[in-house]
Amino acid sequence: MKLSTIFRLARVLLHVFKGMAICATVFPWIGWSQRNVHIRRWSTRLLALCNVTVELAPGSAPVLEHSMVVANHVSWLDIFVVHSLYPSHFVAKAEIRSWPLAGWLAEKAGTVFIARGNRRDLRHIFKGLVHTLEQGERVAFFPEGTTAAQGQLLPFHANLFEAAIDAKVPVQPFALTYRDADGASHPSVDFIGETSFAESIALILNGPPVKAQLAILPPLDTIGAHRRELAEASQQAVAAALGVTVTAH
Repeated sequence: MKLSTIFRLARVLLHVFKGMAICATVFPWIGWSQRNVHIRRWSTRLLALCNVTVELAPGSAPVLEHSMVVANHVSWLDIFVVHSLYPSHFVAKAEIRSWPLAGWLAEKAGTVFIARGNRRDLRHIFKGLVHTLEQGERVAFFPEGTTAAQGQLLPFHANLFEAAIDAKVPVQPFALTYRDADGASHPSVDFIGETSFAESIALILNGPPVKAQLAILPPLDTIGAHRRELAEASQQAVAAALGVTVTAH
């Protein structure tokens, strides 16, 4: 590993420890609106340390303060890209909780972890999501269920869309892309296959600058809708924004 990469990694780790200290000493005493200020600021700084800049795609729709956000899933960076602009309660796979430092930090930032195939866990989390949405908070998740390589979009799972229907809040799709200086898909960002979290960080820190672009798409009304219809409509909206077709599992 290059000396410059080691230096950048050390700065990232120091920033993570700073975030953990804030979560441990400040978060217990403040409400979610104040937490969101810290989450947005901390995420923006993390991305800067990883040489990632974030921009809204031209023509993006206004973001709803109270909605369920669904997005395509490319990398662990996705959560922090969204947090840097619109802090949200994320739903993520349970494996992330076991990541060193990052898993604990994600939990303290309001991430809800879900175990695959655990129906009891799913029912409990579903009730929590409905309650969070009914309290006026923004919830976000990745309906593909796993990361996909850039240029691909996996089918959207419909289960969690039911929470938006029950809470009577709109679904707002987001589309994420990561580009290099030439506008091509960035070669270091894909987080797929057997790539570990540590390997992914090293690739990003050792690679060229990353430009993350977030496209905010028009919200979808959930009144009278079915979860499968919402999943399909969201999938089509994201696929159109990315210029891709849906890839079967």
